[in-house]
Amino acid sequence: MRRAWAGQAWVVFRKELLDALRDRRTLMVVLLSSVAMGPLVLVLLSTLVADAERRADAREVWVAGLEHAPSLRNHFERQTHVVRPAPADYEARLADGRLAEPVVVVAPGFEADLVAARAPLVEVVGSSANRRVQSAMGRVVGLLRGFNQEQVTLRLALRGVSPSLLEAVQIEERDLADPAARGVQLTAMVPFFVLMAVLYGALNAALDSTAGERERGSLEPLVMNPAGRGALAAGKWAAVATVGMLIAVLSCLSFLPGQWLLRSESLAALFRFGPREAALFVALLLPLAGALSALLMAIAIRCRSVKEAQASSSVLVLLASLVPLVSVFGPQAEARWHLWVPALGQVSLMTRVLKGEALAAADLAVPLAVSAVVAWLGVAYVARQLGRRAWQ
Repeated sequence: MRRAWAGQAWVVFRKELLDALRDRRTLMVVLLSSVAMGPLVLVLLSTLVADAERRADAREVWVAGLEHAPSLRNHFERQTHVVRPAPADYEARLADGRLAEPVVVVAPGFEADLVAARAPLVEVVGSSANRRVQSAMGRVVGLLRGFNQEQVTLRLALRGVSPSLLEAVQIEERDLADPAARGVQLTAMVPFFVLMAVLYGALNAALDSTAGERERGSLEPLVMNPAGRGALAAGKWAAVATVGMLIAVLSCLSFLPGQWLLRSESLAALFRFGPREAALFVALLLPLAGALSALLMAIAIRCRSVKEAQASSSVLVLLASLVPLVSVFGPQAEARWHLWVPALGQVSLMTRVLKGEALAAADLAVPLAVSAVVAWLGVAYVARQLGRRAWQ
């Protein structure tokens, strides 16, 4: 009996998989979302980091009213910064993003106030809506604070006072994060992109094997065959899950050659993704691909057309894309319950892998068990719906 059931499921599996592979749209999704996804994500990340590094290496500071502060100019140049005059319309350029550096605005009478021991006004003009400007604000403010410290030290020295009297406590920063943990701050979105590739890759195959067949009128004749409803559901699910798993494997492996395209040396040093990390990513994503395939099929089996199924499955796609963001943007550390939430547990563990942390067997077992239960429930629901179609 079991052999007959397995044989029927195998026949359905082969038929559905061949249909999915004949679909050019599915093949394009597989190629674009898996093979090209890894290099594309790494190129985008490295481009952003390389641009920030290039602007930091340029060591430029834009100043308006620099003629009022020759001492400030001297300080900037001694700190190996190139001083550039700000354009007259710098506020408009900062607002619309054409200027990528904050502007130091010096008021008239700067030198006179400085000599008279009065605090002259210096503004650092930026735009919080301009990310490139925001990333450079700290550097420019640090330069001005260095000028302040230098002037205070000179004034105290002229009066015979040791500048160390102003520092009651010595403060030193110590960073406990290793290079891998610092690299995750730049590559935290990598697990999210891999998850989305698996989800969207399995979406078309799941909708076509359920709502698509119902729309074409081929589902009713299929369920009238003597094959068991469980075998039909299992065969269809296996074909859809295979497509999702194929995308999972290709998307994870694509990061290996994708590292050759990194333009940022610091990102290349921090992002370490080798065969071990790829294997762990695949081990985490394969069960999730099966669970997502079953859920998508369970949603689409009730729909009469592919468009209706797409609208219904959009809720699952939205949840799957929002839930992992809890670990990316959440204010607290990873909680134990994260592992029990599909997609969130996988993203949390993939983030650990990128940090170089060891994964315990119990940590791997929880998402695996949850994915297995979700897949079983989804396939059982599809089998039940196929049984109803047979009697309608």
